[in-house]
Amino acid sequence: MPHDDHDHPHTLLPPDPALRVKALETILTRKGLIDPAALDEIIDTYQNKIGPQNGARVVAKAWTDPDFKAALLKDATSVVADLGYYGRQGEHMVVVANTPEQHNMVVCTLCSCYPWPLLGIPPGWYKSDAYRARAVREPRKVLAEFGVTLPETSSVRVWDSTAEVRYLVLPMRPEDTDGLTEDELAALVTRDSMIGTGLPKVPS
Repeated sequence: MPHDDHDHPHTLLPPDPALRVKALETILTRKGLIDPAALDEIIDTYQNKIGPQNGARVVAKAWTDPDFKAALLKDATSVVADLGYYGRQGEHMVVVANTPEQHNMVVCTLCSCYPWPLLGIPPGWYKSDAYRARAVREPRKVLAEFGVTLPETSSVRVWDSTAEVRYLVLPMRPEDTDGLTEDELAALVTRDSMIGTGLPKVPS
């Protein structure tokens, strides 16, 4: 069969993912197909200038503005685009809200589809085979490993991101935060809480 030919370039790459990435980057750079400086700029943009703070601002606004929350849950793509959060990897957004009865969790079982404009670069564990498989089969166990223990009365719903739809979890607002501003509330929102593998911070 054609795939039995072992002379493909990918067979020469090391098994460790980080080393594979570095090897691919080196090969593509030598061929003049990529510019390392441009790659560094893209990574810096998503890690430091975008990151999860965009998503945190959206969550904080939803916590303080019921009309905004209703619109966000109805048509997240348009609402976040109006805030300036749009582009590649964020074309079709759906926001799902946690409630006392249901906790939401996001995974991409096929690859690593992720809402970059709102959350930045996906964490390594989100892309791992273990998370992608176990999040669907045993979500409560996975949540417990992240330090999230839910009451038995709360169900867990797992949403599978695809190339067509990317999900963002709207976590429940922490108690005793009535007097906080949107900026102060945004500081409580963690990246993991918007994936569903964590909870917001509690005010000190």
